[in-house]
Amino acid sequence: MADQHFQQPLHFQGSYGQQQPRSYQVAKAATAVTAGGSLLVLSGLVLAGTVIALTIATPLLVIFSPVLVPALITVALITMGFLTSGGFGVAAVTVLSWIYKYVTGKQPPGADQLDQARHKLAGKARDIKDRAEQFGQQHVPSGQQQSS
Repeated sequence: MADQHFQQPLHFQGSYGQQQPRSYQVAKAATAVTAGGSLLVLSGLVLAGTVIALTIATPLLVIFSPVLVPALITVALITMGFLTSGGFGVAAVTVLSWIYKYVTGKQPPGADQLDQARHKLAGKARDIKDRAEQFGQQHVPSGQQQSS
């Protein structure tokens, strides 16, 4: 009895005690990868743009060295570029961490609100579907009704 091995279930408990299928977990993981990957790509692009701007601005600093205003503007732009790149990187890591916790069944801050919104949307979609079916049944000509 004690040496029996239990296989990991294909479902896990959601925040409302409902079973969530494996495909739902995969969809959440794909969303996490997409969101986090997009932010990481954006961070990399900003970093690359900042480095390119630095390489372009360096000769300008040498040519216009007596003029401090362009130098200050360039330094400010480069600093903002690096800070923006770092900010997007931190945002990407934060989003990936939050979604990882959500996908694995832990309760990160705001998960309950997200689940409530998902349930409201699902309920509204179900209501609209039911209304559309009722509307379709009411407006089908009598000669074209199918026997169910």
